Amino acid sequence: MLAGKRILLIVGGGIAAFKSLELIRRLREQGAAVTPVLTRAAEEFVTPLSASALAAEKVYRDLFDLTDEAEMGHIELSRAADLLVVAPATADLMAKMANGHADDLASTLLMATDTPVMIAPAMNVRMWEHPATRRNAARLAADGVALVGPAEGDMACGEYGPGRMAEVPEIVAAAAAALASGPLTGRKVVVTSGPTHEPIDPVRYIANRSSGAQGTAIARALAALGAEVVFVTGPADVPPPAGVTVKRVETAREMLAAVEAALPADAAVFAAAVADWHVAGATGSKIKKKPGAAAPALELVENPDILATVAGMTRGRPPLVVGFAAETDDVTANARAKRTRKGCDWILANDVSPGTGIMGGDENAVTLITEAGAESWPRLSKTEVAARLAHRIAEALAG
Repeated sequence: MLAGKRILLIVGGGIAAFKSLELIRRLREQGAAVTPVLTRAAEEFVTPLSASALAAEKVYRDLFDLTDEAEMGHIELSRAADLLVVAPATADLMAKMANGHADDLASTLLMATDTPVMIAPAMNVRMWEHPATRRNAARLAADGVALVGPAEGDMACGEYGPGRMAEVPEIVAAAAAALASGPLTGRKVVVTSGPTHEPIDPVRYIANRSSGAQGTAIARALAALGAEVVFVTGPADVPPPAGVTVKRVETAREMLAAVEAALPADAAVFAAAVADWHVAGATGSKIKKKPGAAAPALELVENPDILATVAGMTRGRPPLVVGFAAETDDVTANARAKRTRKGCDWILANDVSPGTGIMGGDENAVTLITEAGAESWPRLSKTEVAARLAHRIAEALAG
């Protein structure tokens, strides 16, 4: 996917900079040529010699190197690449990018480029959650910069939370998706993912057990084949993939509205675990437990059926509508009935009974049900399931 592509890798200053060396190696394994650019702060963590040895290219460091300016000025350097990747992207680098600063080689290259830019943020959890960083991230996303991560986990500083740089395989996959030109180029696909949260009161909600991992993998696989992906996600455990348009929602009603706003599309994949009901008259104040009092009665109201709504559209219906059927009993029979009842083209049925470990796990075992019949797939990683489905969608749309 990256064969013959040229990537300009800007390494920011932070403990996560050590991952940049592995990133260079992995990108080159995929056939990409990598030109490293180190900030002054990055040199405190990795050496130019290490980056140059792994990239087999010269490392660029200084904006005012007259030899480099004569041979390859910063304007040409910024535009010779197919993709600019900033990893790690520190809070300082993100602030410079968002506000148009250009006071060193890295920030000047980012200002001068006319090629796609992707960043992998990495910083202390408090810095990531600071309002200024959140504003800068939103501004960069609005400017078309793709964000990969950050992930949640232990920090080098001893704290825990979001702010860890995405792992190298995820960054490589995101780079491939950003540069994809495959069988779905020019096609638009809507993907729903994750659970929905239906409020009971401000602190409680009804939800399904879904991590969002399968929907995220599907969106990433479709983008890798060149599709323009609109990713409508509930409050999932896993971060959304890079290179897609992300629409975040909480409730089933919000998800339906976001899907309808994203249409028309060539295909729609409904992988979200949408709650079937919401609470009528959810309160704006926390429901208090009173000693000796009966539990509060919750009146449940059926949520809109997103899959059936889109599949039943008379105008603007995607040519291919794909649903999921998470079942615990009579999986194939129930999924066949669901496909007929919902009016969708395909259903991917999976057994989510407790013994399978599929719900929230790393693997899936699905049966693809179409008008032609049922096709059982072996137990695979969710990434492999997503890749198979993406290729089947490409074949179907190609006619």
